[in-house]
This record gives sequence, C-alpha cells and structure tokens, in this order.
Amino acid sequence: MGDLGEVLVPGPAASAARCADQGGIPGAHLRRGWRGGGSLAPASGCGSGRRCSAVKGVDYYQDRGGFDAFIAQVVEGYDHPENPGYRLIKRTVDICGALAGLLLLLPLLPFIVTMIKLESSGPVIFAQQRVGRRGRLFRCYKFRSMSLDAERRKLELEHLNEASGAAFKIKDDPRITGVGRFLRRSSLDEFPQLWNILLGEMSVVGPRPQIPNEVAEYTPEQARRLLVRPGLTCLWQISGRSQLDFDEWMELDQEYVRKRSLTFEIGILLRTLPAVIERKGAY
Repeated sequence: MGDLGEVLVPGPAASAARCADQGGIPGAHLRRGWRGGGSLAPASGCGSGRRCSAVKGVDYYQDRGGFDAFIAQVVEGYDHPENPGYRLIKRTVDICGALAGLLLLLPLLPFIVTMIKLESSGPVIFAQQRVGRRGRLFRCYKFRSMSLDAERRKLELEHLNEASGAAFKIKDDPRITGVGRFLRRSSLDEFPQLWNILLGEMSVVGPRPQIPNEVAEYTPEQARRLLVRPGLTCLWQISGRSQLDFDEWMELDQEYVRKRSLTFEIGILLRTLPAVIERKGAY
C-alpha cells in the first residue's frame, strides 16, 4: 500500500471521489470529520476502479455551520515522497530560525505589548484556530491587531470584501487598530508564530495557514497545499500578498508544494526581507 499522505477534501463524499479521479489516485481512504471513529461504509461515487472507503464520524465543525469536510488519506500517487535528509535539515533550520528570530525580536516585545495595551483593552496575543498539515487544527498566534469585536463586525462588513474566493480582505479595514496597522505592514504581528514553529505546527517557509471556513471552499487541487506544514513566509508573501486574487494565491502555494526543496526555500527566504521592507500588498 505504501506510505499514506493526507489532504482535506471539502464537501460530500462525491467530492472526495472526484479528487481521486482528477488526481489520478489509485486508492484513497476517506474519513468523515476530523475526529471520531465509527464503522466503515462504502463511499458513494468512488468509481473508475478507485479503492475508497469512508468512516462515518461526528461533524467536527458543528459550531461553524456544519462544515462538512473529509480528509483523504492518499495511498498512492498524490504526494511525491520527501527526502529524509530534506526533512531533517528543514526542521533543523526551522528550530534554529525560530530561536534566532525570538532572540532578535525580544527587545521589541515590551514596546509592542505596551502600544497594544495603551490603544485598546483586551489580550495582547490573538489565538485563532487554523488548518495545518494534513488538515490538523492548531492554535495560531499573532499580536492582536484588531478590535475585540472584530469577528462580530465581520458580518457587517462582508459587502466591502475586496478579496476573491474564500478570503476576506478590506484594504482600509475599520476593525484594525492604529498599532495593528503598523504591526501588519511591518509583519511584526506574525512574531508569535515563531512559537508555532518551535512546536512543529508551522515551518519558516510554507503556505500561510488559513481558517477552517476558508479551507472549506477549496477545490481538490487547492487542498494539496495541506500536504505541507504552513509557514511564516511563502511565494504569496513575496509576490504581492493581498494584491493577488485568491486563485493566484492558491496557484503559488501549489507551485511551492510541487517544487519544494532546500534551494527553492532559500530563494524564498532571500526575497522575504525586501518584500517586508517594500510592504507591497501588506494590509
């Protein structure tokens, strides 16, 4: 059977079957929900000779409008195997890079904390559920850059959304605080994610982590970005960020998944600092 790889497949079982068909996957094991067990049952629509089965489980996202998702554990042909040496070096670079970043930015911590607290009440750190490698949820940390009622006000501002696809972006988002705007444009709001890197939930280089509601809108091809750990910087980060539409963003992430290597990631790192200084698409 070979090593299993996993990718989130949004929608009903038929979507997972289409993912197998379109991806040329000889076989897949489909699990409904992201937790829970249950008995095996045939997955509908797994035609074309694909070997598929589905595990009935509880809806994991009942509190998010009944988000119905599947993780396809791909048996063959979907994810190209990573060199063990590449994985070891990448993880070593992640740990060393995160520790170095924490040491370099630590002197700024009192200033950032003070500015956030002076402008608005509430926690300094904003923690949000994001989707990581192979569909695993984790708490992603950022310095809080928005007002405390940001989630509630999002519904009121949906008509102003300037982003395409599943993303939500407003250039002059009224929910962003003055200090938050500076933190976002300088990318300092991402500083706490160095802790996520040390925990192994993120990498220095990789697709930016997205929230479950956005992942629910993925096509099977876009879901391939979940084959790798999310990262602090990526092709999207150095290519214009919010100036790109959602499909362009997803295409860049898929390019990274296909081409990922140490030399490719070094190239992304070398282009990250100029992109941060230029602040192109940062808001």
